[in-house]
Amino acid sequence: MKLSRFQAVVSLVLAAILSAPAFATAPGANPALPGTLNYIEGQAAIAGEPLNAKSIGSTALETGQSITTQDGKAEILLTPGVFLRLDDNSSAKMLSPRLTYTEIGLDKGRAMVEVAEIHPENDLLIREDGATTRLLKTGVYAFDANQDEVRVFDGKALVQNGDEHVTVKGGREVALNTDQKLKAVKFDKNAYEQDDLYRWSSLRSSYLAEANADVARTYFVNGWYGPGWFGAGWYWDPWFSAYTFIPADGIFYSPFGWGFYSPLLAYRAPFFYGGAYFHHFGPTYRPGVFGHGYVGREYVGHGYVGGGFHASAPVRTAPSGGFGGGFHGGGFHGSFGGRR
Repeated sequence: MKLSRFQAVVSLVLAAILSAPAFATAPGANPALPGTLNYIEGQAAIAGEPLNAKSIGSTALETGQSITTQDGKAEILLTPGVFLRLDDNSSAKMLSPRLTYTEIGLDKGRAMVEVAEIHPENDLLIREDGATTRLLKTGVYAFDANQDEVRVFDGKALVQNGDEHVTVKGGREVALNTDQKLKAVKFDKNAYEQDDLYRWSSLRSSYLAEANADVARTYFVNGWYGPGWFGAGWYWDPWFSAYTFIPADGIFYSPFGWGFYSPLLAYRAPFFYGGAYFHHFGPTYRPGVFGHGYVGREYVGHGYVGGGFHASAPVRTAPSGGFGGGFHGGGFHGSFGGRR
């Protein structure tokens, strides 16, 4: 009887550890709460204060504050597994940084949001030109305040403008502030393959996936989770000087096709049980994205620096036989093979 009660208590504790979002702290940095700056490239500022490399991980948008870019880009963490990436000559304001109600206003320019993990308790809102977009599923979402558009590459969103609302699924876009009723229409995903913001976002996603494979292994000790593990959430990787997302178990595939691995799976990198590739990075790799033949390509635009992004050794497969932890689709519906 006592043993059964002990086992029940242990099970509850482990369940809490595996499900609670973690907000790890980098040396000299603040906890990675919604609004934390995770990367900067070029010229950007928060509340008028210029940002630099030292701002990464130690600066966060507070309620009412705006981040602006000139000739540069920036990446902001929202809830664990959700990244907001701001384009050149753009501006976004933090309206609510709460974990269960996170709202960003895009005032100028363009932004992309990558959602690798989302829970029913998360309320993720992007406000643009008076309209509000609620992100409902994992996916990739694009917002253009200059053209008054909302575009869903993959995922599902609810766009509301006044009394009107429309559900937007992958491969569809909505024009805002027109005389016509809100309507989701198809667009050609392939036409955006060379779009600068999309390519940059895809590259940032690949960086963070490689950082995940790097740091997740440090939390694996003797077949279980080791010291410093607090559950699924943001974890600092000093080699990449950025936070990356680590799920509690299994694998969450980024909508761009990169995998975010739990410590129980990442410790065997670069092996992947089941005959598929674990990771393969480098300028010749093309991850499958969106499950419709759409291919994301590496970013080679201005400001590109190869720091941390390197071609791995030839990827091998391990014998079949299963790998504990299971797999989570995380919005990635295509194959994950080692295409070159």
